[in-house]
Amino acid sequence: MKALKETLRETIALEGPISVERYMNLCLRHYYATRDPLGAAGDFTTAPEISQMFGELIGLWMLEVWNGMGRPACRLVELGPGRGTLMADFLRATRLLPDFKGAATVHLVETSPSLRQRQKTALASSGFEIEWHDSIEDVPTGPMLLVANEFFDALPVRQFQATERGWCERLVGLDGERLVFGLRPEPEQALGKPLRQDDILEWPSASVDVMSTLAGRLARDGGAALILDYGYWGPAFGDTLQALKNHQPVDPLQEPGEADLTTHVDFHRLVQAAAAQGARGHGIATQGDFLRALGIEARANALRARATPAQAADIDQALARLIERGAAGMGELFKVLAVTHEATQAVPGLPALPFSS
Repeated sequence: MKALKETLRETIALEGPISVERYMNLCLRHYYATRDPLGAAGDFTTAPEISQMFGELIGLWMLEVWNGMGRPACRLVELGPGRGTLMADFLRATRLLPDFKGAATVHLVETSPSLRQRQKTALASSGFEIEWHDSIEDVPTGPMLLVANEFFDALPVRQFQATERGWCERLVGLDGERLVFGLRPEPEQALGKPLRQDDILEWPSASVDVMSTLAGRLARDGGAALILDYGYWGPAFGDTLQALKNHQPVDPLQEPGEADLTTHVDFHRLVQAAAAQGARGHGIATQGDFLRALGIEARANALRARATPAQAADIDQALARLIERGAAGMGELFKVLAVTHEATQAVPGLPALPFSS
């Protein structure tokens, strides 16, 4: 199979420079289709892989929301389920309300063949029948409970740079055989005039489209979506495009399709997209505050009481990683947003946002 880098060179040589959004899309499709990127042998580790406590508490959160909805038949959905670890821990926690199993059908939105296989293995003993889909549009209609952990950060964005001419779109082109960033000569008139030269503006069109789809579904059929990701409450400027390979940062243009590409999530734009569809936002909270509100410290104490000294040390380390404060800590960097039907006034652990935020 031809290396993606060679394909990109040929495409750019033939068609001219491509947008950052298109570059990310091509790289991420190749990346997730060809590997399991998670864990020590992969490129990054997500919260569900750190501790069972993460998925268990999300399962309990969903049970409480479902109970408040009147316990309807519903679709339990995960976007980008990784190895299936979160869903396995989630479903184990739902045994506290046995009625949930008879009411819920499980739907995983996953396009990677290798990850689908890992998910089948992880969930084989769950007792639930699992269906896989290529997109959220393929999930059957009805009330929905959805979780998306580190999903939106992996969706491509457009980037614009402030110049004397206005906001010019950032492109990926060629300098000899080397991939390089450049700018479209003509500015994007709809963005107006920038205030500061060289600012970078990211427009998450793919994320807005996904949120519009799921928020419209929630507004129509009822339910809730829980989104956990690293990001910020915008508007803000800055280049957040980053690449990880073997758990280390690398140049995003160096090994296209062989490293994980992400950007920080603009939660404000997600809430605006949800509100435009008639759905309600709740949050945002830091992951640390959210997990504390759900009782992660009490859960860690319960696990520690039955653990060996070595296991207890692992529990303490996992707890610290999930809730630690500081700009680089998961507990501070990762944010939590819930989106619900507009009739839902409150959800566990998250403040209500103004309806039109």
